[in-house]
Amino acid sequence: MNLTPNPARRSEKSQQAILAAALALCIERGYARVTIEAIAARAGVSKKTIYRWWPSKGALVLEALDHEAIRTRPFPDTGDLAADLHSQMTGVVRLLMHPPLGPAYAGVLTEIQYDDELARTVQEEFIDPRVRGATGRLRSAQAQGVLPKDADVNLGVELLYGPLYYRHSLRRSPYDAEEISRLIAHVLKALGA
Repeated sequence: MNLTPNPARRSEKSQQAILAAALALCIERGYARVTIEAIAARAGVSKKTIYRWWPSKGALVLEALDHEAIRTRPFPDTGDLAADLHSQMTGVVRLLMHPPLGPAYAGVLTEIQYDDELARTVQEEFIDPRVRGATGRLRSAQAQGVLPKDADVNLGVELLYGPLYYRHSLRRSPYDAEEISRLIAHVLKALGA
């Protein structure tokens, strides 16, 4: 499965209408209640058109999320590791907790429990690039002498972002700015900063 738009798609306008319809319906009905039929009706296309371009509702919604606002952006590297982490993590919390992205992404994360192909796509095209950005920033901090050379940056990324996803998946209140600062301070201390 590939999130990159298929050049064989006949209509950019139809593609945009489908992606917008998927997210709008996720806001209105919740991910679980959205159907391909409803997306097709809202976008003014046939179900056949949607299935020609996407193998499942989860793949369609994932592309809509990626297209809308969560494309991989360069991880900030201002020279201040804690500030860079805070800036990036605040953005993640904002995206996870607000419609349409947060609820739609929660639906996709639920669906990956039952759809191995979607799980691979989420991992390879959505999670892995973001993890590479975070580990790259921590490696940069190692090169700058902010973190020791033997710091486990992979574990550090899990310690930083795991709590954000924990709260998101259990629908608990999101971290606020102060809590993010405390989390970063604890993780950086554990890494030997």
